[in-house]
This record gives sequence, structure tokens and C-alpha cells, in this order.
Amino acid sequence: MTTSGFAAIIGRPNVGKSTLLNQVVGTKVSITAASPNTTRHAIRGILTEEGVQIIFVDTPGIHRPKTTLGGRLNDTARAAADGVDVILAVIEASSSIGPGDRNVLTTMLQNARSPKGPRPVVVVNKMDKSGREAMAAQLVAATTAVAELAEELNLLEVADRVEYFPVSAKTGEGTQSLIDFVKTAMPESPFLFEEDEVSDVPEAMWVAELVREQLVRKTKQELPHSIHCRVIEFEWPHILVEILVERESQKGMVIGKGGALLKDVGIAARRQLPEGCFLELKVSVEPGWQKRDDTLDRFGY
Repeated sequence: MTTSGFAAIIGRPNVGKSTLLNQVVGTKVSITAASPNTTRHAIRGILTEEGVQIIFVDTPGIHRPKTTLGGRLNDTARAAADGVDVILAVIEASSSIGPGDRNVLTTMLQNARSPKGPRPVVVVNKMDKSGREAMAAQLVAATTAVAELAEELNLLEVADRVEYFPVSAKTGEGTQSLIDFVKTAMPESPFLFEEDEVSDVPEAMWVAELVREQLVRKTKQELPHSIHCRVIEFEWPHILVEILVERESQKGMVIGKGGALLKDVGIAARRQLPEGCFLELKVSVEPGWQKRDDTLDRFGY
């Protein structure tokens, strides 16, 4: 008998959702960076072992949107938490539980309202950055916040089913206990993916995401939101990635003085691709794409 199912990872921006996904799957399947909303799609990472297959779903950070894109990212995150077997609501160990976290916890409680619905789990991440006492205090604060929200929502029976796990997505500490619990929640089912698959991200999208990851890491804080990357030619070993920005002034920022920044991005992305790949980058301007529904539809958001 095999079991297989889905576990959605939700949380506000920068709590370590993508790092957690990469850690539990055991390889990099989702890009990471310090900038908020680095993840823009529901990224699936697949763990298969001991007759159990878990499809972990990384999601965009739930936040207060300022653009049409931001609203769509929130919709993507909430949709990913619907119809799964486990909801992992991630909060930080070293930060107070604020409105953003409470919004995430509310999503978890509401989506787990049915007794036969998803198993609700609160994951307190970044235990490597806090001491034992601070972690214990955050677990108490999380339990209190869940209880308060459940009372407001008339979902006290859901609060009673919530499990809590302290982890470090960065070092892996505590993640095995979390994985072991998620395994127990997977329903009896044939495997949904081949046993050697670790992600269902299309290759072209993965290459574009690697380029965007490096751009997010190397450009100023305000610029990453304006960047979209897409593969427009893929004929191995040649891959052409188009980098879209919203304004002509941003084009120069992405290229850098004498093309230096763009060159660095290409080198860093190419290191993560198979040997022999010829990666070409071009920069184009797509005015105001974050706020245009037709463009967002075309880009797949």
C-alpha cells in the first residue's frame, strides 16, 4: 500500500517557505532571496520515501498587495491551500506575531474547518536565530494567537487539531519530525509522480527563475518587483532568456555599467545549469506590466 498527497506551505513574505521546501525535498526546487515575494507561482517539490509520496507546494507570501500582480499572488497562495491534505502555516521564531502572520493563521484555520479537511500545522521557523527560551515563548505566542483567532472565527474545534513544530529550514533542525508527521497525514493513493521526480516545474520556467533569482539578489530592493523573466528560445544548448522591466531607466540598472551586472547574473545562473549550456540574456521594457491584467494573463500569473 502506498500513500500520496499534498502539503501546502503558506506564510507572509520572507519567513523561509522556499528554504523549507528545498530542505524537506533535499534539493533546490524553488528560488530564494531576501526580497519579499521572490516566489510568484505555486512550486511543487516532491518527496518520495518508504512508500509515501508528499507533494509540498511552496506559495507566494501572503501580503497587503500594492499592484494587480500582488493581488494575484495572494490568490495563488490561498488557492494552493485549498483541497490539500496538510496546511503548513510558517511563522518566524524571532519576530512577534503581527497582522500578516494572523492573516496566514486565519487562512489555515478557515481552510481546515472541515473535520475531513487538511491537517493544520504551525511551523515556527528560524530556530537557529533564536535561543531555546525565545523559541518556547514563540510557540506559546503562536498557540495563543491561534486560539484567539479560532474563537473569533467560531473554529475552536480546528484550533484543537493544530500541531506545532519548531524548525530551522536553513540547517534542517527539526524538519525530520515535521516530515514524519506530514507522512502520517497522507491518504492511501498510488504515487502521483514517478519516484525519482523532485519537482514538476517545467525546464524553461526553471531556467527563467534561476535568472530572476540572481537579478533579485543583485539589484536594489525596489527593482525586483518590476522584473519578469521568460525563456523565448530553447534549443539546447542555446537558451535565450528575456528580462522584462517596467521602465527604460530600469533597463540600465539591470544591465549595469558596461554590462557588468547582467554578465554576473548570467555567470551565476549558468553555474546551476548543465555543463555546456549557452545562456543568453536580453533586457526589454514592458511598461507597467505589474498592473495590467492582459499582460499578467500572458505571463501566466
